[in-house]
Amino acid sequence: MAFDPLQERGVPLDDQVRGWRELNVEPIDPDHADPYTRCRIITMNGIETDAIVFSHRLARHCPDTEIRRQLARVRYIEAQQQKAVNWLLPGVSSVLETTLAYEQAAVELTAWVARMEPDGYLRQAYEFAVLEHVDHLYRFANLYETIEHRRAEKIVDRLTEVMPGRPTYLQHRDPMDNVREPYQRRSTEPLSRLHTLTVTAAEQQAMNFYMNAGPMLMEPVARGLYQEIAMIEEGHVTHYESLVDPGQSWWERLLNHEYNECYMYYSFAQTEPHPRVRDVWELNLGMELEHLRLAAELFKRFDGRDPDQVLAPACPPPVTFEPNKAYLRELITAQSDYTTVGPGYTREAHERFRKAQNALMGGYRAPSEQVIEHNRAVSGQEYLLETEGTHPAELQARR
Repeated sequence: MAFDPLQERGVPLDDQVRGWRELNVEPIDPDHADPYTRCRIITMNGIETDAIVFSHRLARHCPDTEIRRQLARVRYIEAQQQKAVNWLLPGVSSVLETTLAYEQAAVELTAWVARMEPDGYLRQAYEFAVLEHVDHLYRFANLYETIEHRRAEKIVDRLTEVMPGRPTYLQHRDPMDNVREPYQRRSTEPLSRLHTLTVTAAEQQAMNFYMNAGPMLMEPVARGLYQEIAMIEEGHVTHYESLVDPGQSWWERLLNHEYNECYMYYSFAQTEPHPRVRDVWELNLGMELEHLRLAAELFKRFDGRDPDQVLAPACPPPVTFEPNKAYLRELITAQSDYTTVGPGYTREAHERFRKAQNALMGGYRAPSEQVIEHNRAVSGQEYLLETEGTHPAELQARR
């Protein structure tokens, strides 16, 4: 039978606090763990972090002290969950290796969401942005080879191709053109709302990571690349968060957040091959079921509606990390020359786009271009991992 989080019993809130010995988990082995296990860890860390931040924002707007106390209790558990999840990552990984894992997670997660998204406008938003992450992975992989003299397949295995997507320097747009039209909460399918929450949380995490990780590197070429892509990630957060209907109440948003956490932990518990990591997903799912029950009570109390009017009657099929090579190659062929104009998309380098480019570039090469040139000079060639053959753009040019 389909899994319905609203009908499942969770761990009572009083039993959810964990001590240090449970929180300071043993990390995965970076040399033997499935790369998609690392992608799941990164994704869930982003979702937990977003839940904590949302709860803080809600508390700042809530005048009821008792409710703020309840939010604080749940938020404390969410903070413990975030620590246990993020501490699964191995400390031996360098900043660049973690970055490659972040980009692999972004590519595969966004591609999967785009493939599963039932709404055409939302699907286009995901298809547009995933090509930018494809290019980020390519740029960081070249930086990795330049600085650490290692190849990105050490991190991504051969599950994700490393090749140009939409050139990173062309991803700098006027901020107004990063704002999309929001979905309509009364008619949009529940799955679409879950998708926007998941991808927005992942992008928010990536933006924060690059903002803070960039200064940890010494090489000017590295610092420049992190700075450039951190700016693009800010635009991605705008791109995704603007898809959410702003008419939702705080309580409906809280309900959706908690349901999405249940959905993601359920998904990863179904697909995780690493027994110890799967135990974390299952434990946290049990806790989130109780968080969802509490959120549902607040929703019924303040919105006067039943949660079934908002949420899916049961969890959709599990979110799956899997290769998306053929799909991404099709997108590169069809959409790599797209940019945005207002809430839509175009192939035209329109006036606002050109002005944004000129203001930022100032006649200089973007760091994302410099890093490829630098690796060619150091390694003799750019780094590519094209497991499925010639790059789609080259194939198209030959026709």
